Amino acid sequence: MSRVRHFLRNWSLPRQARGESHHSDAARSEMSEGLRPRLEQADDVGVSVCPYCAVGCSTLMYAKDGRIIHVEGNPDSPINEGTLCPKGATLFSLHASPTRLTKVKYRAPYATEWEEVPLDWAMERIAQRVKQTRDETFVEALPDGTKVNHTLGIASLGGATLDNEENYLIKKVFGAGLGMVFIENQARVCHSNSVPGLGASFGRGAATMAQWDLANSDCVLIMGSNMAEAHPIAFRFVMQAKERGAKVIHVDPRFTRTSALADIHASIRTGTDIAFLGGVVRYLLENDLWWRDWAIPYTNLATIIDDGFQSPSERQDGRFSGWNADKNAYDYDSWQYDGMVVPSALSEHYLNTAESFSEMTSRLTDKPPRQDSTLQHPMCVYQILRRHYAPYTPEMVEEVTGCPKDLFLKIADTLAQASGPEKTGAIAYAVGWNHHTTGVQMIRSSTLVQQLLGNVGRPGAGIIALRGHCSIQGSTDIPTLYNMLPSYLPQPNGFKPQARSYDKFLEDETMPTGWWHNFPKYMTSLLRAYYGDAVGPRNEWGYHWLPKIVGDHSQLALTLAMNDGVVKGLFLTGQNVVMGGSNSQMIQRGLAKLDWLVVRDTDEIEAANFWEKGHPVRNGEIRPEEIGTEVFLMPAELSGEKGGTFTNTHRLVQWHDKVVDGPGESRSELWFMYHLGQRMKELYAQSGRERDRPIQALTLDYPVVNARGDIDAEAVLREINGYTWPERRQIEGFKDLKDDGSTACGSWLYSGCYPGFNKTRAREADGPEGPGSHLGWAFAWPANRRTLYNRASADPEGKPWSEKKRLVWWDEEKGAWQGTDAIDFEPEKRPDYRPDWEKGAHGMAAIRGDEPFIMMPDGRAALYSPSGLKDGPLPTHYEPVESPGRNPLYAQRQSPVAKMFARDDNPLHEPGDPRYPHVLTTYRLTEHHCGGTPTRGVPHTAELQPEGFAELPPELAAELGVETLDWVVISTARGAIETRAMVTERLRPLQFDGRWIYQIGMPWHFGWEGEATGDIANVLTAAVGDPNTSMHENKSLTCAIRPGRLTRGVAAE
Repeated sequence: MSRVRHFLRNWSLPRQARGESHHSDAARSEMSEGLRPRLEQADDVGVSVCPYCAVGCSTLMYAKDGRIIHVEGNPDSPINEGTLCPKGATLFSLHASPTRLTKVKYRAPYATEWEEVPLDWAMERIAQRVKQTRDETFVEALPDGTKVNHTLGIASLGGATLDNEENYLIKKVFGAGLGMVFIENQARVCHSNSVPGLGASFGRGAATMAQWDLANSDCVLIMGSNMAEAHPIAFRFVMQAKERGAKVIHVDPRFTRTSALADIHASIRTGTDIAFLGGVVRYLLENDLWWRDWAIPYTNLATIIDDGFQSPSERQDGRFSGWNADKNAYDYDSWQYDGMVVPSALSEHYLNTAESFSEMTSRLTDKPPRQDSTLQHPMCVYQILRRHYAPYTPEMVEEVTGCPKDLFLKIADTLAQASGPEKTGAIAYAVGWNHHTTGVQMIRSSTLVQQLLGNVGRPGAGIIALRGHCSIQGSTDIPTLYNMLPSYLPQPNGFKPQARSYDKFLEDETMPTGWWHNFPKYMTSLLRAYYGDAVGPRNEWGYHWLPKIVGDHSQLALTLAMNDGVVKGLFLTGQNVVMGGSNSQMIQRGLAKLDWLVVRDTDEIEAANFWEKGHPVRNGEIRPEEIGTEVFLMPAELSGEKGGTFTNTHRLVQWHDKVVDGPGESRSELWFMYHLGQRMKELYAQSGRERDRPIQALTLDYPVVNARGDIDAEAVLREINGYTWPERRQIEGFKDLKDDGSTACGSWLYSGCYPGFNKTRAREADGPEGPGSHLGWAFAWPANRRTLYNRASADPEGKPWSEKKRLVWWDEEKGAWQGTDAIDFEPEKRPDYRPDWEKGAHGMAAIRGDEPFIMMPDGRAALYSPSGLKDGPLPTHYEPVESPGRNPLYAQRQSPVAKMFARDDNPLHEPGDPRYPHVLTTYRLTEHHCGGTPTRGVPHTAELQPEGFAELPPELAAELGVETLDWVVISTARGAIETRAMVTERLRPLQFDGRWIYQIGMPWHFGWEGEATGDIANVLTAAVGDPNTSMHENKSLTCAIRPGRLTRGVAAE
C-alpha cells in the first residue's frame, strides 16, 4: 500500500487525473525534479569537426573527468546549423567504442597470433626496420648520373582521414627526409581526377563555390553523386534552392533519395556521362543557347588552334591527332595554340613537344594567343567544339546512355534556362565521376557546360566536388601524394632535364605569365621550411635532397610493386587498403609479400589481420605460417582527442579542438611522425654520407606540450602558413613570400591562415540578413576567398552582371575591387588594364583587367585544354575498360591511353564477353563510411545497415529465380563474393548494342571485421586507371551473377 500511496502522491499523472493543472506543480514529479541535463556535468567543451565526410559539419564535444560524455551539432556553423547526419550523430559512440584499440599489437613473421608489446619497443623496432630497408634500397643516381636520391622500398598510404598538420609531417619526414616516393592517400582513388578535371579548365583543381551557395542557384544538376544520402547535410542547401523555385536534376544509373527529391531524374548506363554532357554541349551550341557576353571574353572560345589538330569526330580511328602507336601515347604538338605553347596550370603541365618547352612558352610574354572574336575561323575553339560534338545528337545520347531522347532534351533545356545576367546554375558531383578511366574528362565535360552558360565565379554558380573524407581536400593540398609537393608544386622528375639542377627545374616549371609566375618564391620558401639553415644558394637550396619520381608511384602501381617484391615495408595511416583498393585479393597477396607493415588505426582492420582472415588464406592459397610479414598494429586517436585542422569539400580550413586524451597507448599521427622522425635523425646523426644529409637537416623543432609527448599542432600550422627567416615572424599571406630564402612556408595556398593568430579557429558566421559569404567562419584557401574566379561575377567593365547576382565589382572612386567576398583577382587592377606587349609582359602583368582566371597563363577558362592532359584537349566518350559492347560513337572503343596493368594477377574482361554479361557499379550508404571501419563497429549504424547486399532489377531476379534476401554469388575474373539480393526497381534495364543490359548495384563498405559484415566488393574490381591520375575504375565493370553461396571462398559449381 505504501508504494501505491507514494505513486498517487508523488507522480504527476494521478494528480493531473484529479484535475490539478498540468501547467504547474502537477506537471512535476520527484524523479523529474532530481534529473539534471547531462551537459551540466561537463567540465570542458570543445569545438570540433565531424571526421566522416568532407562536408565539414561543426560539432560541440562535452567532456567530464577526461572522458567525452556527449557530442552534438554546433548551431553556430553555417554549414550544418546544429544538424548532423546518422554517422555524425553517433560520434559519441565512435569515441567511446569498446572495440577501439588501446594497446600496440604485434604479429611476428610467420606467427599465428597477435601479442601485445610496449609502445616504446614498437617505435624503436619500426625505426630500425625503416633504416634497414632504406639503406638496402636507396638509389642516389640513375645509370646516366642523374641524381634521384630516393627509395622505392618503403611506401606510405593514408592521409585523407588525418589532419592537415599530420599530412604535412608525413610528406616532410617520409619524402623530404627519408627520400620515399611511394607516398599516397585515399585522394588518389577517391578524388584525384578532380584536380586535372577542374584545374585544366579553370586553373585550380578544387570546388569553385561553397556548399551554402547552392541555395542561391536557379538550377542544380547532381550527376555522379547520390547527394541526399552520401552528403545529406550539404543537400539541405539544394532543398533550400528548390524551395526558392530552383529546378533540381539528378542523372544517375540508380533511382535514389536524391532522385526522389529532384524535379527531373534520368537513368543512364554507367560510364556514359561524357556522351550525355557532350550532347548538352552540342544542344547549347547548335541552338545558340550559350551566353555569348560571358563566354567570349572569359574563355578561350575565340582562340585559334594549330591547323594540324583534328578531333576523334574528324578522324576514322576515333583518336585525336598526334597518336603515336609506338609509344602508345599522344604527341601534343598539334594540340597547341596557333604558334605557341600555353602550359597547363596543373602541377604536371610540362608535356614534351618538338620544340623547347621554355622557348615556346616564352612567346606568351610577347603577345597574347591569336583569337577570332567573330568565331568564323575554322580552327577557333568555337568551330572545333561544333565539329567535335556534332555526332552527340539526342538520338546518339539515347543510344549510348539509354536516356530517352525527350527526357534528355528536357534536361538540356532546363540547364540552358539557368544562364544569363539574372540566373545561375550549379553542378554537384562526387566519385561517380571520379571512378572511371575517363573520369578526368567527365569532370571536364561539366566545366564546358558551365563555361558556355557563364556559370562560374557567380553567386549560385559553379561546380562543387563532393568529397568523401573529412580532409581529403587537405591531403591533396598538403599532399600525401607521390607526384606533388604542397600547394600543387610538382615533385621533381628524374626522367626530365629538370632533375639536373634547381635552375633548370625553376625554368621548366615557372610559367611566364599568370599567377604561377611566382613559382620560385613558393618553391624556395618550401625548401627553407623543410631544411632551414642547412640550405642556400651554395647547395641549390637542397633541391637534390628532394626525392625524384621515376614513373607511376600511385596506389595502383604500389599494389604491383608489393607483389613484385619492390616495396618491402608499408605504413598504413588511417587507410584500409584491403577495403578501398581495386582487386583486393591482389592487394592482400602483396601485403603477404612485405617484410614489414605498420598499421595505425582506431580498430583492428582488414588490412591488419589479412595474414589470418584474408581471402588468400580462406581460399587455401597460403597459410599464416607461410606469411613472413612483420605487422605492427598501433592505436590511433580520433578528432576529439587531438588538435588540428581539416579542409572540407569547399576548401574551408577548420580547427578542431583537443578535448580529451585518446585511450591507452593511442596517439595521433602528429605524435607518431614527430617521434619517428626524431628517432631517424638519431639513427643517422653520425652518418657522413650525402644520401643521409636530408634527414639530418630536416627541421623538426616543434615544441612538445605534455608528458605524452604530443607536439603543438599550431606550431606546425604556423610553418604551413609561413614566416620570415630566421626571425620566424608570421607572414600575412602568400604575397609576402620571397625567392631569396628570407621566408619559409610549408604550403603557400594556406598562407594567411595564421598571420599571427589562428584564423582557422574563427567562428563568426554571417547573420540571417547576409551577405552569406561567412568570411568570419574559419579560413578558405586561397586568401579566404569563398567563391573562386569571382571577378567573373562582374562584366568586363567591372560592373555586376545584375544587382540580384552581384558578388564583386570595381569601385572607381576607391580604385579597388569591392564586394561581399574576398576578390580572387589583383585587388587594385583596373578592368581596363592592358599588358604592354612591346616591353614584354610577365606574370600577372600579362593578364588583362578583364581576364578572371588568374591561374591560367592566358587568364581565361579553357573550353579547349591544349596542355596537361594525356587523353586529349576535349572530353570524348570512350567506353569503360570492361564494357558490355561497342562504342557507338567511335571506332576506338576505350580510351587509347587508359592504364591497363594487364597481368596474370589482374585479368580483364573483353568487351561483350558472354561470361560476364551484366554491369556492376558500387556506391555508398548514408549509415556507413567508406571502407566501413568507423561505422561497422558502432551499434547504431551497424543496426541500421547490418550487412552487405546487391541491388538487382526485378527482370534479372526473375531470370535468376531469386527474391530479396536470397543469397547470390557475383563473380569476375578477379574473384567471387557472396551477398544478399535486394530486388528493386531502383536499377532499370537499358537497351544497348542490340540487347537489354542489366545493371547491378552494390555498396562497398562491408568486410569481415565489425558488427555489420559482408564480402568485400573490391574483390571484383580490376586495377585499371585514368591515364592522367591512375584513378581506378570501380563505378563500371562487367560481372556474372548466380543464385547460391560460395564454397571455400570460390564460386561453387
